[in-house]
Amino acid sequence: MDIDFPLVLVVLTFVSGLIWLADILFWRKRRLAASPADAAHGEEAPKEPYLVDLSRSFFPVLAIVLVLRSFLVEPFQIPSGSMLPTLEVGDFILVNKYAYGLRLPVVGTKVLDIGDPARGDVMVFRYPKDGETNYIKRVIGLPGDTVRYRNKQLFINDQQIESEFVVRLPPVEVRREDLGAVEHDIFLTMGRPGTAGEGEWQIPEGHYFMMGDNRDNSNDSRYWGTVPDKLIVGKAFGIWMHWESITSLPSFKRVGGIE
Repeated sequence: MDIDFPLVLVVLTFVSGLIWLADILFWRKRRLAASPADAAHGEEAPKEPYLVDLSRSFFPVLAIVLVLRSFLVEPFQIPSGSMLPTLEVGDFILVNKYAYGLRLPVVGTKVLDIGDPARGDVMVFRYPKDGETNYIKRVIGLPGDTVRYRNKQLFINDQQIESEFVVRLPPVEVRREDLGAVEHDIFLTMGRPGTAGEGEWQIPEGHYFMMGDNRDNSNDSRYWGTVPDKLIVGKAFGIWMHWESITSLPSFKRVGGIE
């Protein structure tokens, strides 16, 4: 079972802060009243209980981590090849948590509207089917758009999205796709029929159509629908490390921005 780290962090921060506050307001006064320190006789003030000392030490650290992770930047690791060649399995990425508005941790409720996803953004969101699992794909369709995918060709609002041949690296062909503000590479599997994931979709207000750059090997909006705004986590903007498995060494050769 996956651990809900944001929930654990919120609970630990709240509990440690509550214990520390209770000690400041009530328990410390009672300890001092029960065992008053008398410097003249060399007596020491009573020691803090272990739990209070632990809470006082950890609360500031937990609070800082919670704020940074919830409202500024959160790290993620890429678990699959659905975003190849842009992102590889084992890439450790950074996600901007405020690009699309400030949201409360755990519940994800937006409390401050800052911006909206743009076409071509690489975005982290929670899988609409369970509302919990983190997914990462590219924003293809915006609210109000009509997206069509036929024979491995993408159309947005009846306009064909141009893609330029780059190279063949069997079993894939690399093409450079132009989404207007963003150009990026995609993988198309050679020899695979172009009927997989075909269809036409009208994007509702407040929803986004997501696709992986590894077009023939991506579980995305073509199969399970659009992503509502409430499930958005943030915008992926950089790779800071690559570490595929514990049997390999970390690498920093892929450090850089994300197209």
